[in-house]
Amino acid sequence: MISETFPYKLYLVTDEAACLGRDFFWVVEEAIKGGVDLVQLREKDLSEKEFIYKAHKLQALCQKYGVPLIINDHAAVALAVQAEGLHIGQNDAKMEVVKEMLGQDFPIGLSLEREIELAYPATDLAWYLGVSPLFSTPTKADTYTEWGLEGLEKLRGLTPKPLVAIGNIKISNAHSVMQAGADCLAIVSGICSAPSPGKASEAFKKEIEKV
Repeated sequence: MISETFPYKLYLVTDEAACLGRDFFWVVEEAIKGGVDLVQLREKDLSEKEFIYKAHKLQALCQKYGVPLIINDHAAVALAVQAEGLHIGQNDAKMEVVKEMLGQDFPIGLSLEREIELAYPATDLAWYLGVSPLFSTPTKADTYTEWGLEGLEKLRGLTPKPLVAIGNIKISNAHSVMQAGADCLAIVSGICSAPSPGKASEAFKKEIEKV
């Protein structure tokens, strides 16, 4: 099944801890220079005030390079910094509530952890579906079993929604994931923890462009 239009191919999901003590904004900027098309700010431990402060600073960086900023989970933060999108999980804020707050046309990505969730009303309103986790990963333990390449292939045949694959995707398997039906790869430690975030982004982009 052909997916709906989604022009982005490489999606950085940030993780301060995965930056290994290096400057967070340096890591993100290097990743953008290397070819990242989207950046998601994911912060589980900051207060809303701290989250907004960090998001404002990151938004300025992303705007410098013309890269959209997506906020994870917090609609109030997305609204405060005028982010380009929001990402929510199945157990986060309800899609309908968030749409009321941000506007019916505001882009909202939605995690998809089980096939049954395709039938949920929120799926129809999603900008893209985050296939999570594609492969098991220590950065996100509160999930169901991994989708795997076969699961991704099956999912591709069931929905026209853009599929953003996330979960232990490496440069070595990136091409296979795209061939299995992903529209975009979301990377956390594969970029944030790389010796050179910029070179890692370039390498991911080369694998993506082979498809």
